Amino acid sequence: MTRLALILTLIASPALAADKPFFSLANTDFVVLLGFLTFIGILVYFKVPGRLAGMLDARAVAIKADIDEARALREEAKSILATYERRQKEVQDQAERIVASAREEALAAAQQAKDELKRSIARRLAAATDQIASAEASAIRQVREEAVTVAIAAAGDVLAKQMTAEAASASIDEAILQVEARMH
Repeated sequence: MTRLALILTLIASPALAADKPFFSLANTDFVVLLGFLTFIGILVYFKVPGRLAGMLDARAVAIKADIDEARALREEAKSILATYERRQKEVQDQAERIVASAREEALAAAQQAKDELKRSIARRLAAATDQIASAEASAIRQVREEAVTVAIAAAGDVLAKQMTAEAASASIDEAILQVEARMH
């Protein structure tokens, strides 16, 4: 391959188009051609094309490794993204369950508060009814006591008007005998 490139370089040389004899050191085109061929020969002698090819191959291997690593990272990122999306969906579902549970608990608490309020009202109503009944009984008792007091006073007045001194003395003696009988 390198020989073919060398032959093609010589054929396409501008030195072939010159007027003067080509193989002369006076011909600048020939000197440039010799310098160029010498340069190419030195490059081939020191295996520069092989080294360049090796460096390019190493670079290609490194690029391929970078591409493979990028693909692996991309797959890992897709996996992580899928995991996060799944977790986000789970968290969203859990949040919805928590909200629904809280709503149910709030409704239950409200119903319980209503029931407790009804029971409290019933207790207070019963207590008020008991207080009213007690007040009525107390008022009736006071009215009866007052009636008894008035009746006793009236009876005392009637007895005092009808009672004579002898009858009063006999009544006192009889009361004393009754007290003695009860005490013994």
